[in-house]
Amino acid sequence: MVKQRIIETDKGIQDEGIANEYDKIMRKDRDKGILYTNDIIKSGIQVGFALEIGCGPGYLGLEWLSKTNNTSLTGIDISGAMVSIACKNAEEYGFYGGRAKYIKGDAHDLPFSDASFDNVFTNATLHELVDPPVVLNEIFRVLKPGGKYYISDLRRDMNPVIKYFMKKSTKSKELVSGLISSINAAFTKKEIEEMMKQSYFRDYTVTLNPFSIFIKGIKN
Repeated sequence: MVKQRIIETDKGIQDEGIANEYDKIMRKDRDKGILYTNDIIKSGIQVGFALEIGCGPGYLGLEWLSKTNNTSLTGIDISGAMVSIACKNAEEYGFYGGRAKYIKGDAHDLPFSDASFDNVFTNATLHELVDPPVVLNEIFRVLKPGGKYYISDLRRDMNPVIKYFMKKSTKSKELVSGLISSINAAFTKKEIEEMMKQSYFRDYTVTLNPFSIFIKGIKN
């Protein structure tokens, strides 16, 4: 039986020390090649101007830029600490101020005009949102007609053995606590499908792997 969802903070990681620890973990995931960058590219998000929501330290989008041509990116995160780290990492990649820029902001009220982006993607952010359908409709609004979107997040109903090994592989006590709360706040496939029905999107698929849920589609 799946446990009832426990809502998590909607403030992101604001503490600079924890943000730096999270940056180290995500950098290791990048180096191991276990980010979902290739899956984003396989979904058809390969060219154009992209928005990354909940960019964190930026590696997902920066890797996307490094593996594609004729692309640029704006990242948005509710945490100023994360935005600062993302800017620093973009400088390391050589993309900052050119192909990549980052701003602090709330996904529930995206500070962009209608039809501003060719693509939108986000990872591990959906479970933190106060009102996910509102954010889905904001994604719909800022996407151009025919624009593609990719949303991935943890799944609350993951196998307990997988959850155990995820916790064991996380060294920081603060980040272990954050991981547990993120899993407890995550959604199931059925909940995601109900959420998508509340949005303006009609062209989408919802799939699973042992860790995560994926929503992919096109704005028609």
